[in-house]
Amino acid sequence: MGKASGKVALWWNPGFWFGSSVVAGAMLVPTWFWGAFSGALDVAEACTLGEGQRFDESYRQELGRQPSGPFPLHNMCNASYDLVPGWVNPTLAGLAVVVAGTLIAAGVTAVVQLRRVLAERRRRMGAVAS
Repeated sequence: MGKASGKVALWWNPGFWFGSSVVAGAMLVPTWFWGAFSGALDVAEACTLGEGQRFDESYRQELGRQPSGPFPLHNMCNASYDLVPGWVNPTLAGLAVVVAGTLIAAGVTAVVQLRRVLAERRRRMGAVAS
């Protein structure tokens, strides 16, 4: 089923899936930091000087503290401009799905491999006993 020319196919190797989740997680963390700290320390200054946008203090007070949580990331200058780049939140969502999926695949393939090893041991023990 998972063998090709005597070797186990890569997708049946739990290490492949775990390694893939580590790589996706390593990409997720800096992406989150990029979005979370995209407004700098002084948001009003980042909006007016850095982005050329009008900073609306009353609008920010209506919204409450920003960024308020881990996802989705927002840091609004006014009602129409967000300091967090538009690619950050979709990328975070996609990478989170990849991390979760690859961790699930790592678990499933580990269980399958463990069952195969145990079945092979039982078969060998049965052959030795007879």
